[in-house]
Amino acid sequence: MSLFQVISTKLPSLSGRCLCSATFKNFSTTQALSAEKKECNVLIVGGGAGGCALAAKLSSKLGKDNVIVIEPSDKHYYQPMFTLIGGGMKRLDHSYKLMANVLPKKVRWVKDRAVNFDPKNNTVSTANGTSIRYDMLLIATGLQLNYDKIPGLVEALSIPNGKVCSIYSPKYVDRTYQCLRNIEDGNAIFTYPSSPVKCPGAPQKILYIAEHYFRKLNKRKNINVIYNTSLPVIFGVKHYADALWKIIEKRDIKVNLRRNLIEIKPESDTAIFQNLDNPSETFVEKYNMLHVVPPMSSLDELAKCKELVNEAGFVDVDKDTMQHVTYKNVFAIGDCASSPNSKTAAAAAAQSPVVYHNMIAALNGKPLKGIYDGYASCPLVTGYNKCILAEFDYNLTPLETFPFPQNKERYTMFIMKKDFMPTLYWQMMLKGYWNGPALMRNMMSVFKFGK
Repeated sequence: MSLFQVISTKLPSLSGRCLCSATFKNFSTTQALSAEKKECNVLIVGGGAGGCALAAKLSSKLGKDNVIVIEPSDKHYYQPMFTLIGGGMKRLDHSYKLMANVLPKKVRWVKDRAVNFDPKNNTVSTANGTSIRYDMLLIATGLQLNYDKIPGLVEALSIPNGKVCSIYSPKYVDRTYQCLRNIEDGNAIFTYPSSPVKCPGAPQKILYIAEHYFRKLNKRKNINVIYNTSLPVIFGVKHYADALWKIIEKRDIKVNLRRNLIEIKPESDTAIFQNLDNPSETFVEKYNMLHVVPPMSSLDELAKCKELVNEAGFVDVDKDTMQHVTYKNVFAIGDCASSPNSKTAAAAAAQSPVVYHNMIAALNGKPLKGIYDGYASCPLVTGYNKCILAEFDYNLTPLETFPFPQNKERYTMFIMKKDFMPTLYWQMMLKGYWNGPALMRNMMSVFKFGK
């Protein structure tokens, strides 16, 4: 009998019965899970956007206590808000909720860190020694921030009231607005690393917000705004890149392509950059403000499981079905997956119905019919009152929702990003109700006019 035949025979008896070796009545008890062996129908590793969305969908379908979520964090952050925090438009306490209040009540929360993946034996082990055996595994671990990979960066970020900042971590995000207020002249440098990045538009968003801030405070004429990016283009989708180049030219922002930050010397306020097209060539640049996007990667604990990941360390999935190419009872969602989409919360939302339907199909031994088209969205905030809403697919073809050209700066898109999207995230996506704007796009297509 195949694995999925075994799983399928279990499904009729799921209602009212727990497949795990112990029963826990609430979150306070699950937080203190002891080191032991457990079993579950579906195991989700990661309590971020994709993990929470699928936990809600799957626990609603499979019933109470049949889904376990491994997640060590106390807080769940709405990370797309970090750019607005960096610009002083939101506060850090606006951006998070307690994990216990975000995870569905029907799941079991193992408040621990996954340290070992064993797909051959269908088990995941945690830091405290708990071994969890699963029928189906969903990996939703996101990306880890590797601040320590750039010499001098952690030291620079530890200097009180310093000149180096980063919106990517709740630990450092408040330093960004502090830097905007402190700088009076000289170079304000913004970076983009030579690695995959969560929300690839964010490094530019904070760039445009900062430039607008300098103009608002009448100190722009004394500040050189510089964007050093490791990429060969300003944005991967030409439809939006053309619009961004016009903004850059109009606002006198200097852009250096293929220039990667490799070291910071905080004692002299200098940063060393490498020409990626000629690695032997480096540039030493003086900064009065330096915003750093750290290199990122999949979690070390995941990357060491060579059976699950590709050469780059990401879960090796079929880009259409999000199912692992070898282990058919393993799926991935969000930033940790190898699917070649832009790594955004919007992408995870669009993946969520595909992953859900395909996991249920796999549990029942049926063919996988869900197909992910690579949809991603990036609300490119260009200041304190404007935004370009970029939407596109795997082929970098625009996949726009609204019946007007979205490659233009609009106040309406800014308000949607600032005020509407956080509510959509907390009240719809994390509860399993938001699957991306595909349905809305289809409805609005009848109103579209020439672009």
